[in-house]
Amino acid sequence: MYNMTKTVFWAAFWCFIAVCHGAQATTEGGSNGSASPYRTGFHFQPPKNWMNDPNGPMYYKGVYHLFYQYNPYSAIWGNMTWGHSVSYDLINWINLEFALLPTDPYDIGGCFSGSVTMLRDSPVILYTGADIQNFQSQNLAYPKDPSDPFLREWYKCAHNPIMAPTDYGDIDPGSFRDPTTAWQSTDGTWQVLVGGKIDGRGLAFLYQSRDFVNWTRTDKPFHSSSKTGMWECPDFYPVSVEGKDGVENYLVKENAKFVLKASFLDHDHYVLGRYDEDMNEFEVERFDFMEGDVDLRYDYGGKFYASKSFFDGGKKRRILWAWVEEANGRADDVDKGWSGLQSFPREVWLSSSGNQLIQWPISEIESLRKDEVEIQDKVLKNGSIVDVVGITASQADVEVSFELPGLEEAEPMEPNWVDPQLLCAEKNGDVEGKFGPFGLLVLASQNLTEHTAVFFRVFKNDTGYVVLMCTDLSRSSLRKEVDKTSFGAFVDINPIEEKITLRVLIDHSIVESFGGEGKTCITNRVYPTLAINKDTKLHAFNKGMLSIKITELNAWSLKDAKFVPFTKRRKSPTKD
Repeated sequence: MYNMTKTVFWAAFWCFIAVCHGAQATTEGGSNGSASPYRTGFHFQPPKNWMNDPNGPMYYKGVYHLFYQYNPYSAIWGNMTWGHSVSYDLINWINLEFALLPTDPYDIGGCFSGSVTMLRDSPVILYTGADIQNFQSQNLAYPKDPSDPFLREWYKCAHNPIMAPTDYGDIDPGSFRDPTTAWQSTDGTWQVLVGGKIDGRGLAFLYQSRDFVNWTRTDKPFHSSSKTGMWECPDFYPVSVEGKDGVENYLVKENAKFVLKASFLDHDHYVLGRYDEDMNEFEVERFDFMEGDVDLRYDYGGKFYASKSFFDGGKKRRILWAWVEEANGRADDVDKGWSGLQSFPREVWLSSSGNQLIQWPISEIESLRKDEVEIQDKVLKNGSIVDVVGITASQADVEVSFELPGLEEAEPMEPNWVDPQLLCAEKNGDVEGKFGPFGLLVLASQNLTEHTAVFFRVFKNDTGYVVLMCTDLSRSSLRKEVDKTSFGAFVDINPIEEKITLRVLIDHSIVESFGGEGKTCITNRVYPTLAINKDTKLHAFNKGMLSIKITELNAWSLKDAKFVPFTKRRKSPTKD
């Protein structure tokens, strides 16, 4: 369970903020903090206006930092600025002054995405700037006072831009952006990747420097693909092959694999491989991007993009954020005065098979839980719907595991059923199969006129069984203009040897689902008109011909996280 000492600390801390800083100790958002029914309660979002990519997350002097792409003036994209917030627990946040503003010729068109790297004495920011013609360059910024745990003020390097597209004639100046966290080789040389494309081929450029100011590009890209288009927001980091702990050292060879992630075609794709520091080469282990029958993505929903990970030195773990875009149209964003969320932070590690990543909500979410409801050993026959009552179903955390007796009766898997998203659309939550659909109906109205179905189907083939996970948005809202696509993916589990598990985080207008203990993740935005706040219901269901059993279901209401402004009237609060 969540550490009680931290819970007590935070209670005292927020009282301190409210009394001493003149801040209101109420959530700017969530079920009690906004007129919009779609405002979330525990996902990170600024009080108003547009937000997109997470930038430069880090842990520094006991404080978590999140920078993010932000428009200070509007709920639509533009005027890109680096917003900045800090936290002691990745749940409750203090909004700070902007870290970077588009004030110089090389970034007057916007301070775009980038990363933070720890140098010897302090962190530094590498970010993309765009000039008035959208020529993109990479730039450097330093904290004014590295001793300040909040790092409230930043200044730009006098040598900016430090990487320019005009340095090399083959770079498209409008497709050169999003530097990664840098890493240091054995001889002290710094390495960093920058996303780009050449002649339509997506790639990550590799730049090197001895002093972090003067950079040269290597002769060939770090990695590339002809099937992807432009690579945005690349990320590159090691993961341990021996457990869940995060890895900070890029020079590890024997007990780690490396993840190369790129954002393209509306999704965050990744590959696993080995990194040869001596040759500065990355070799993919299995299938490369968009090749073969394996499509590794962080998330198979429709609105999870531009992710960024960081190593949490406080708890020795790797944590992942991503931008979760709206799906309700620009006019609606302007009307409600805000747009965009960050996904709930996920811990990331390598699966025991070594073939994919596992993602799981960070354990700090347990500090928000209340009103636990439990269901055990409940058989669901064809057409069964079980009400999960006693929680706030519009803002909840649900975990459920299923057993399937008589698996040999599963329906056959057709050879042409190779596209899981298409299969989920054809066999949505209303189409009866043998094993499935079964799962959860979330953000459901009283009579199920509105609901979002998160469910599984199980098929058999010549080699065993295939588990399909889907999120069906077709009945999620009575509104016609919102996205109602079905999304899905196959889950790499054997239902003979292990239970089929599902965890869902529900937060008013976002549904994050984790199948197979985090092997498959699906995130979507939902905009109900009836299933709002206290009128929201939660159900377990089975529409398959064959019975299944809920071995255990646990559900909790989730309290609002706290988001407060920082004022300059007193010194920054520090952790005891």
